[in-house]
Amino acid sequence: MSRFAKYGWLVLGYNLLVILWGAYVRASGSGAGCGDHWPLCNGVVIPREPAIETLIELTHRATSGIAFLMVVAQLVWARRLRPAGDPVRRVAHVAMALMVTEALVGAGLVLFQMVADNDSIARAYWLAAHLLNTFGLVGALALVPWLASGKPVPRLDDLGPEGKLLVAGLLGTLVLGMTGAITALGDTLFPAQSLREGIAQDFSPTAHLLLRLRVLHPTFAVAVVFLLLLASGVTARLRPSPLVARLAVAVAALGLGQLLAGLVNLLLLAPIWMQLVHLLMADALWIALVLLTATALGTARDAGTVSRRG
Repeated sequence: MSRFAKYGWLVLGYNLLVILWGAYVRASGSGAGCGDHWPLCNGVVIPREPAIETLIELTHRATSGIAFLMVVAQLVWARRLRPAGDPVRRVAHVAMALMVTEALVGAGLVLFQMVADNDSIARAYWLAAHLLNTFGLVGALALVPWLASGKPVPRLDDLGPEGKLLVAGLLGTLVLGMTGAITALGDTLFPAQSLREGIAQDFSPTAHLLLRLRVLHPTFAVAVVFLLLLASGVTARLRPSPLVARLAVAVAALGLGQLLAGLVNLLLLAPIWMQLVHLLMADALWIALVLLTATALGTARDAGTVSRRG
């Protein structure tokens, strides 16, 4: 593996840690630790005698800044290493663009006070958009070292039924992630004292809309995992290769694991540590699905299967 590819995996791993810390900022109610100031914190560069919430928010900003610089370095390296039009170079540009929008969305959350105890529906939209951009960023960051390691470049000229199922799986996972972000927000703002109370909140016509929307996430989860199981099975059969088979198994296992993690999260009333585990597994599932799609679409289709189907 080249040094550039190893650095790409390092960048991806570090960004996953930053994402988890960002989730902790939200779950711990520390998003307003710096007030509505950005990039300053409470109007200054370094606050004196900061509260714990301020330290948590400052740490997230500092680690996010390092992540930004790491992606910049990756882009510069890719431009020096690869010619114009090269897939690795293109994806590195996409990752950089998404890192910029990630920073802008994060700044918007602070400047428009979509943090801490804000329970507006506008905040749910912001978090859904944040999740969408984050998943795009994670996918791009995973593809940079993957393609740099010599893995097949995906082709979109002949998707076939397996390709269409994978694209549907990607879209479904994005929607599932956005509903998960809204559910996590509801769990943070309106914690239940018991499972019975939580279920009652979900179906109460007088409950806050964020609570009544929580029921969408487990419903989508079952449907999307079924879709991923179907897509991974069909893909492993129509695009046969050892690598595709391993990635298909990973997607199926992580999908089923996420259903189990979601159930545990529900039964334990969404403690912060379990929310972080659930998010990490969601990121792992997304990465595996992105890599499966890229690899499958770069792998020759089974000619015998195609001819028999035709």
